[in-house]
Amino acid sequence: MKLDYSPEDLAFRDEVRRFVRANLPDSLRDKVLGHHHLGREEQVQWQKILHQRGWGAPGWPTSLGGTGWTTLQRHLFEVECAIAGAPRQLPFGLSMIGPVLIKFGNETQQKRFLPRIVSCDDWWCQGYSEPGAGSDLASLKTRAVRSGDHYVVNGQKTWTSFAQHANWIFCLVRTDPQARPQAGISLLLIDMNTPGITVRPITTLEGASDVNEVWFDDVKVPIENRVGEENAGWTYAKYLLGHERTAIAGLGNCRRELGLLKAFAARVQQGGKPLSADIRVREKIARIEMEIMALEMLLLRVATEARSRTAGPEASILKIRGSELQQEISALQLDVMGPDAWPYAPSWLAGDFDGWTPGTLHGAGAASSYMEMRKPTIYGGTNEVQREIIAKAILEQ
Repeated sequence: MKLDYSPEDLAFRDEVRRFVRANLPDSLRDKVLGHHHLGREEQVQWQKILHQRGWGAPGWPTSLGGTGWTTLQRHLFEVECAIAGAPRQLPFGLSMIGPVLIKFGNETQQKRFLPRIVSCDDWWCQGYSEPGAGSDLASLKTRAVRSGDHYVVNGQKTWTSFAQHANWIFCLVRTDPQARPQAGISLLLIDMNTPGITVRPITTLEGASDVNEVWFDDVKVPIENRVGEENAGWTYAKYLLGHERTAIAGLGNCRRELGLLKAFAARVQQGGKPLSADIRVREKIARIEMEIMALEMLLLRVATEARSRTAGPEASILKIRGSELQQEISALQLDVMGPDAWPYAPSWLAGDFDGWTPGTLHGAGAASSYMEMRKPTIYGGTNEVQREIIAKAILEQ
């Protein structure tokens, strides 16, 4: 089963391939394919290359700096970039707060923030989860009290990805503690350089510190930095989460890692033959490939329908299956590489490990990647909670 691309679609795909081949720096490609940790400037570098080409915001309308591409063109672009080893475009601005501002933000907010998201002059992070309020997000306790022309924010966010790099955070805060949980929340845009904000890193299993705690102590936020109506933030949060969960499906990453898996299996020898000749390994790879095809079909359907309505429980299905597939692929990579996956060494993440030779297909970083892939089934709302969302949607029909 495969998609039936038109000649125009194929021509577009070839244009993307040529551009990425000509403009993706070798240093970035080798780090991504080697599962190395990327620094802030390396991630910004690729976004600025795309921005210069006019491809900085694939999913946005042309009137706001986007490409105006069809759903299929956007899909082809993201998959081709991932397969080629390009860094993932930062989702927090482009796929999360950007779409929210496009739909719910006022004109002043759109003019102020959207161009700087596309150019990556602003780096955004997401202030949703709190201790005791992760998947049960409506129980959040961070408070915002109105005082004249600003809010005063106090509280804590956790698991805040890339907060150490960000200069802006979009933050859910409780503005009416007397209202029922979902009804008393607002969405604020907060400058990370505001006095009273403290960022504390959390070291995760693979040794990286890209998630953080963020503390707010009497942080003043101008009223004009509120998105939409006060106490209506839950509506905006649900809209954003639909975009986030669709992105977590990670289809491009699945396709890239499947290619690496096949290359690993063809390289590793067992009994004088490559593992790719082992019927058991081939069956496992074939099953994953079929699952990726099914995920791709669902993703395209959801992405098309999401243009006319907020993504529903199907976004949860994408999140569940995509995150599980990424874990399955990383686990099979680890099995295939065996000892060549190498013991985990934090120095890989800093890019100074001399065992990785650019352009080769060593298993460098496979163990680190496996550990990092424990995250996707947790962030964006745990998969257990996503199954509850799906079940409730079916039972309420």
